[in-house]
Amino acid sequence: MATMYTARQPRVGSAGGFGCGSRVPGASLPGERMGTRKKVHAFVRVKPTDDFAHEMIRYGDDKRSIDIHLKKDIRRGVVNNQQTDWSFKLDGVLHDASQDLVYETVAKDVVSQALDGYNGTIMCYGQTGAGKTYTMMGATENYKHRGILPRALQQVFRMIEERPTHAITVRISYLEIYNESLFDLLSTLPYVGPSVTPMTIVENPQGVFVKGLSVHLTSQEEDAFSLLFEGETNRIIASHTMNKNSSRSHCIFTIYLEAHSRTLSEEKYITSKINLVDLAGSERLGKSGSEGQVLKEATYINKSLSFLEQAIIALGDQKRDHIPFRQCKLTHALKDSLGGNCNMVLVTNIYGEAAQLEETLSSLRFASRMKLVTTEPAINEKYDAERMVKNLEKELALLKQELAIHDSLTNRTFVTYDPMDEIQIAEINSQVRRYLEGTLDEIDIISLRQIKEVFSQFRVVLSQQEQEVESTLRRKYTLIDRNDLVAISAIQKAGLVDVDGHLVGEPEGQNFGLGVAPFSTKPGKKAKPKKTFKEPLSSLARKEGASSPVNGKDLDYVSTSKTQLVPSSKDGDVKDMLSRDRETSSIEPLPSDSPKEELRPIRPDTPPSKPVAFEEFKNEQGSEINRIFKENKSILNERRKRASETTQHINAIKREIDVTKEALNFQKSLREKQDRKHHRLLGFPSLNHNPVPGQLP
Repeated sequence: MATMYTARQPRVGSAGGFGCGSRVPGASLPGERMGTRKKVHAFVRVKPTDDFAHEMIRYGDDKRSIDIHLKKDIRRGVVNNQQTDWSFKLDGVLHDASQDLVYETVAKDVVSQALDGYNGTIMCYGQTGAGKTYTMMGATENYKHRGILPRALQQVFRMIEERPTHAITVRISYLEIYNESLFDLLSTLPYVGPSVTPMTIVENPQGVFVKGLSVHLTSQEEDAFSLLFEGETNRIIASHTMNKNSSRSHCIFTIYLEAHSRTLSEEKYITSKINLVDLAGSERLGKSGSEGQVLKEATYINKSLSFLEQAIIALGDQKRDHIPFRQCKLTHALKDSLGGNCNMVLVTNIYGEAAQLEETLSSLRFASRMKLVTTEPAINEKYDAERMVKNLEKELALLKQELAIHDSLTNRTFVTYDPMDEIQIAEINSQVRRYLEGTLDEIDIISLRQIKEVFSQFRVVLSQQEQEVESTLRRKYTLIDRNDLVAISAIQKAGLVDVDGHLVGEPEGQNFGLGVAPFSTKPGKKAKPKKTFKEPLSSLARKEGASSPVNGKDLDYVSTSKTQLVPSSKDGDVKDMLSRDRETSSIEPLPSDSPKEELRPIRPDTPPSKPVAFEEFKNEQGSEINRIFKENKSILNERRKRASETTQHINAIKREIDVTKEALNFQKSLREKQDRKHHRLLGFPSLNHNPVPGQLP
């Protein structure tokens, strides 16, 4: 039975030879409109050989499928369930295809779309010696044999020349991943210099980039090719039985594009990048015969390719939430390309010989899995901050001109829209003060900027008045900390506060001062006239007038919970008493006023006790809560009663079980005694008797 691997199929075809050939109509990537999601395109290129296995490898008539047939192993016997047929549906099979045809089919549309703002990735995968590096780089002996990478550079610079309306900059980097270590293939240039810190892969909201990798600006095609050849000379290659020039590392050549419109009013620009990936080939150590350092390199190569296939399998499974990109440097560096914002194309290089059929099957399975991966290509648009500022400045100037024309038509020529200077701000402050004093009936509204400044000056005047009131109160009163027991005792002796710490005022004519009259003040007894707190506050209010009212914030200095205010007229006496009390506080205890506190009558505004207040709350505001509480309480009592009855019933059943168990045990023991007695009467040995060996019972 044949296994069929299917996926969405674009048009593709092939013909010709590995070094020469002709273009097949409809063999390029379809010019489909870029959507939100699209499949990865996978192509297969077969290496030409004189020993092609025609009986085992067959191509479909549409040049988009490849069938593999294996003969059954007769050594497994008659019953043999070995699979012998496979069929793979791909985007194109390139057999005996020229380098021109390969580029037209695989890479041309990806490169052209990159100049429109879409990221692109072209990857070559396959067994060692199957022609990956030849497909990507080509051969230097013949100009016609150049690969995808040189042709992509040539196409980029030709398309730049065809777009004179845009200023397009090209930058290039060349990364090598060798034995799970990152290397910059362009670090040997004289103006780059060696890197002090090792390169690392970093992720940010813009994507994945390699920290420490040099990026080079190129303005001409010749400069780009010089960088390419410089990097190629630094690549690590080795020789084994299957390939004399085997690449021992994965290489990623990246072309960064940035296109700005030459129109100065256009603030939007696009960016994109093209990743050209030449993977190291997978090796079967038994065939390649690798040893020593080459064996170590092959181990790293096979391991990274295995992790790459795991990531591809996870990307193809729509139910998977986690994709293992960080298992190796290769998958981490290609995170944007594999299933991200990118046009992805895979070229799988295989052998056409029967001896390599197992590795060919493995490569074709990888290509089929890659076709299940979807990407989300989108145009990378950004905005030039400098151009945005210039455009906004122009727009602001035009709007000011429009306002000037409108004001002239409505006879408002005196209105200005420039920021206010200090003279205008001072004038508005004066108007606000006169408005608060009552000398100015209204403030004329001219513009929105003036309205905002009026409110701002209101805030300034209010803040200044609060500071003036605060400084006046501080000059007239002394602040005392309530936690200072010595100071409190001193001012109590001076008659300024009562034992509860409340401020005290003296009766004065028909008016009363702030606070509560002290207990020592008896009716009918004349007290020495003292300056009350009402007089300074009222006189202060009269002096300040309308421009400096005593608001609630200022009165906080009188009834603050942390401090006590003492009139400044007694500052000298209070300070003297404080100093004397602090000196004698450690020797003389404070006098006790407990007898007077017992005789103190209850003030009419004294709140009720907690039990009384709670009963009033239950009967009035909390009546509904009290009713619900009583209902819940009765339900709880009923359930508790049921639980108690159930417990008693269970205990009774338990007692019956225990009595029955004891009766059964008694019957069992009685039956055992009867059995032993019956055996003795019949002359049989006892069941519990163990006779001695050699002795008759």
